Amino acid sequence: MIPEPHEPLDAYSQVVSAVAGELTPRVAAVRVRQGGREGSGSAVAFTADGFLLTNAHVVGSARDGTVAFADGTETSFSVVGADPLSDLAVIRADGDTPPPATLGDSDELVVGQLVVAVGNPFGLAGSVTAGVVSALGRSLPARSGAATRLIEDVIQTDAALNPGNSGGALADSRGRVVGVNTAVAGVGLGLAVPINGTTRRIIGALMRDGRVRRAFLGLVSVPVPVPASLRHKTGQSQALGVAEVVPGSPAARAGLRRGDLVLTAAGRPVKVAQGLQRLMFEEAIGKPLQITVLRNGAMVDVIAEPVELTEVR
Repeated sequence: MIPEPHEPLDAYSQVVSAVAGELTPRVAAVRVRQGGREGSGSAVAFTADGFLLTNAHVVGSARDGTVAFADGTETSFSVVGADPLSDLAVIRADGDTPPPATLGDSDELVVGQLVVAVGNPFGLAGSVTAGVVSALGRSLPARSGAATRLIEDVIQTDAALNPGNSGGALADSRGRVVGVNTAVAGVGLGLAVPINGTTRRIIGALMRDGRVRRAFLGLVSVPVPVPASLRHKTGQSQALGVAEVVPGSPAARAGLRRGDLVLTAAGRPVKVAQGLQRLMFEEAIGKPLQITVLRNGAMVDVIAEPVELTEVR
């Protein structure tokens, strides 16, 4: 039965429309020109002084472009910094921008929770779709030159995402931006870079320095189970198996070998690649990093000194 026009909206529609009303004015359509071709996407205003958050792949190698808001306001912008290894970029508008959106915390999300995507698919400004968090903890490979990194804790949603949604907002039911829409992985399967502690550090570095400095260790690793006979000794059931050590890398100089099982780094248990990756930021460059590995049934401690990632690209 179709409700009469004067009847109030149902609870679901009230939430989605409220989030749309809150965020649509704060999400801009982005246009850039690279190599004679025009690219487009979305961006979210997140400070009161003109900074907007988008995807690195939206701005690409461009240094400037234009943003247009739902109220018809259009202004030029400059790229403050882009980080392809997290697919995040910060741009700054030259003219006035609307009040900023509120950044939330994706760590508080649960599977099945309502989320709303706001962006500009196919150049259609202010488009809104809704869905649920389909899965959490996904990983998305990112590459910059010879360097690769896993974007961790990626949010999977069934909210419809289309070309042009990239860089737009994924918000919770309170209108807080918990993700930046980044990819369409299939019908009914969209992915968003999470807004959490790690990405806040990346955003801060882009605003401050225009780039993100990362440390490089030189390990290729995969999660593996610790042999049952050694779990009591190590206190862990999972570790990182070293599949490859890059020749001449800090890991090689420290004596790490293929077949080692990495148990801890900086005194913290390491069970997945992201656990080691989280340590590879600016503060780790040139600093001794204690790593405990399991080798031939014995626990061995080594000291590695990561170098800056750009030095080995």
